[in-house]
Amino acid sequence: MSYVVMLVGFGLLVLLVAWLPMVLKELPLSLPIICVGLGYGVVALSGLDAPDPMAFPQATERLTELLVIVALMGAGLKLDRPPGWRSWSITWRLLGVTMPLSILGIGLIGWFGLGLPLAASILLGAALAPTDPVLASDIQVGPPQSGEEDEIRFSLTSEAGLNDGLAFPFVHLAVAVVLDEGGGAGWVLHWFALDVLWKLAAGIGMGWGIGKLLALATFRVPNRAKLSRTGDGFVSLGITLIAYGSTELVGGYGFVAVFVSAVALRDAERSHRYHETLHDFIEQTERLLMMVVLVLFGGTLADGLLHPLTGGAVLAVLVILFVLRPLTGWLGLWGAAMSTGEKLAIGFFGIRGMGSIYYIAFALNAADFGVQGKLWALTGLTVLLSILVHGTTVTPVMRRMDNRRRRGSGGSAAPDGESAHAA
Repeated sequence: MSYVVMLVGFGLLVLLVAWLPMVLKELPLSLPIICVGLGYGVVALSGLDAPDPMAFPQATERLTELLVIVALMGAGLKLDRPPGWRSWSITWRLLGVTMPLSILGIGLIGWFGLGLPLAASILLGAALAPTDPVLASDIQVGPPQSGEEDEIRFSLTSEAGLNDGLAFPFVHLAVAVVLDEGGGAGWVLHWFALDVLWKLAAGIGMGWGIGKLLALATFRVPNRAKLSRTGDGFVSLGITLIAYGSTELVGGYGFVAVFVSAVALRDAERSHRYHETLHDFIEQTERLLMMVVLVLFGGTLADGLLHPLTGGAVLAVLVILFVLRPLTGWLGLWGAAMSTGEKLAIGFFGIRGMGSIYYIAFALNAADFGVQGKLWALTGLTVLLSILVHGTTVTPVMRRMDNRRRRGSGGSAAPDGESAHAA
């Protein structure tokens, strides 16, 4: 009987994936809020056992891993702007200034403010610094060639696509501190050479090469053999898994490779309508996976995931979300050719989500940090507040920004004097 009930529940969940986005489009609510509330209500009212991430660590890691790589493919496919140093200058600012400062700031809050061990503080910073490619979908650019690519949406989409992978070296650093591999300067040099230089280079190189190779098979081979002639959107899922798995096999960062492969695929044939088909399928897959994970997340909240939190921990999370990220965002965008409103929006909407959960699960499966319950509680509260606050504010804020841009009073030039993309 429980199996049949699960089938019915999953069927209802699939229907909600298709139906709810249309209902919520004009409301200050988001699909993630509904999913978390649904999961909380089911566990709280039924008395079912919650899917505790500490009881199912491997399942938590693998499920969130799959969701993140699917979201990264979707983010890369929807970007119309060709990659470049000047055209992506806001992205490079967010990655090169905002994210390192966020990791440092969160780490210091964890170490000095919350009394966490050094390794746990580094892990907290690495997990909570990146903007999430999953939950940030409401403030990302629109589908390929839709024209919905203003500076705010483009910056947050491209940032979310790259910073999940770029946070990985610091997750490995936290694990290395726990394991104290070799001690002294030796393990630091090993970490820098392997986890920073090699893994990032392999991720970028493999991603670009796989993207270009599959673009050749999709658009350039003789007419009858073109993958684009199939019209099948599930090809995007195949590209995602190939890019991720192949890069992980050679010891690179698969997260980086998936996003880069999607950007390379778009770059090879930017205006082909098949990109829309690929994007639509991967986006539907992402929404379904997201709903499943967030319903499970809501269930963990009902079962006491946040119980280890103290008043100081709650204050720390509030500072991380609503002071540190906007401040580091502002510093990263200092001097950029953007309006004040655009800078504030980019800083504020540094949404935390499934990537943070994945990093915590990955690190805790790799080493014993000694404060697992507290790390899960801090991460859970951060993700919950991000879902609630960002989910209720993104629609009215972006509507206002779009209206200002249309009136010509709030628009700005793109980086380095280039024209901004219209919303």
